[in-house]
Amino acid sequence: MNADFTSKGFLVRMFSVAMFVFLAVAGLGFVLYLFAIADSVYMFVLAASFAVLTLIAGFFNIFAALAYYRSYFYDRYLQKINAALKPVRRKPSVGVVMPVFNEDPELVKRNMLRLKDLKYPKNKIKFYLLDDSTDQDVVSALHEFSDANGITYMHRTDRKGYKAGALNHMLKNSNDELIAIFDYDEYLTNTNFLLDLIPYFNDSNMSYVQTEKSAFNGNFFANAVKLFDGFFFRFIQTARALNNTAIYAGSCGLIRRKAIDVIGGFPEYVIEDTFFSFESDRRHFKSLYVPKIYAYGKPITTFTALAKQQWRYNYGDTQFISYFFHFRKSMHGSPLSRMDYITHGFGLNYLSVVLILFTLVSVLIVFSSLPFLHITIRHFFNQTYIGLDLEILGILAFMSSLLAPIILAKIYFKSTSKGFMVFVLNFSLAVIRTKAAIAALRNKNPAFNWNRSTAQAKSHNLSFSLLNTRTELTLAVGLFSLGILSTFGFHNFAGGMWLIWYGIMYSATTVLFYRYG
Repeated sequence: MNADFTSKGFLVRMFSVAMFVFLAVAGLGFVLYLFAIADSVYMFVLAASFAVLTLIAGFFNIFAALAYYRSYFYDRYLQKINAALKPVRRKPSVGVVMPVFNEDPELVKRNMLRLKDLKYPKNKIKFYLLDDSTDQDVVSALHEFSDANGITYMHRTDRKGYKAGALNHMLKNSNDELIAIFDYDEYLTNTNFLLDLIPYFNDSNMSYVQTEKSAFNGNFFANAVKLFDGFFFRFIQTARALNNTAIYAGSCGLIRRKAIDVIGGFPEYVIEDTFFSFESDRRHFKSLYVPKIYAYGKPITTFTALAKQQWRYNYGDTQFISYFFHFRKSMHGSPLSRMDYITHGFGLNYLSVVLILFTLVSVLIVFSSLPFLHITIRHFFNQTYIGLDLEILGILAFMSSLLAPIILAKIYFKSTSKGFMVFVLNFSLAVIRTKAAIAALRNKNPAFNWNRSTAQAKSHNLSFSLLNTRTELTLAVGLFSLGILSTFGFHNFAGGMWLIWYGIMYSATTVLFYRYG
């Protein structure tokens, strides 16, 4: 991330902050309007429901504004740390680890061989291939490859603990002082990874150093997903790092073995990295984020691959919320640090569950003028029509939330189209994420049960797309129908357009699945 401490750079960052503050304030203003015109039990309940959702949204918007503001100063913070770094007197031993599970052997071989180009004393570095594959052809190919290239090959016959379980199994059979983890699809592009990061471990309390993760360019869809991740690594991670809460992101990071031992190994959850980060912080270790890319991953080119990723993320984040509140009292950080973990755990649920609830409340608002829905408190038949003005305000608030990612994408990533795609992706993934959250709350198997497999998910297959997005499509059709009813049945054009717009957004799941597979 390039430093930009000019007045122009600061003004641009403050404009971003102002957008999120405006969204929060506008939402609260709309809530006050609802309460002001409420004259029935039904409308008070509706206003209260909308108030709760708006307060949640306002909390996330204000926190986003704070992150955008604080991230501006991270370069200076890191520069001070770098200026104080001292040369490493003794090179620690390093284990370079790649966990795999039924992956393309050729891709694994290419990326593993590239890791062997890391600049570091050969007698101080070991390479590990942790293979949980069930495909015997993959097992044979990777075992033979490892033996031929001086790589320690470890195979498990079960997936207990998933990736964390594989890492913990490796730790029982190694004594390396530092552990560097790379995913199977990540290709090292900067061989100075170890030489650059190890000096930070001169601080004996440093637990891990995380670098920026990114992917190679792909199709338009893949590049939009890359931008989605870019917001996190450019702004959220840098802001969190100032609080010592930067998330270890699962790969492209370096970890002190002693810290892992103190924690008791990697927590065996589907997102072991988030749990490990929290445990590291809870036990008073330090962490650091370096906004520099050392390896690029394979781009996410299909909607199915993105859905599988988001399912795992939200399943794990929902588990983490319960975990965090159970152990929160043992944290030593500031209230802001606690907010970092709360927003991380609730983040995808905010973008999915709250979004769906907003949609349902919007339907009730649009049809709030129907006579049979009112139980009048003051005058049974003396109602003030709240339709048109209310829906117009709602549409303006909705459009403001649309413009925010588009404007930010244009400012920081030079693309309005990808910014719009980021907005659309939150609707297209809302049902998937919500199902994942429900599965986690019910302690169901974390395996992805969205019934589109990568092998079957062919793009441009309409019947297959309709069948496999039927939940999202049913929601979209319902919103279309209600929008048409509002427009032509009750002559409420603004309200009808509001619901039709929601319908269009939720139908994006079917469109993206059809287009990208």
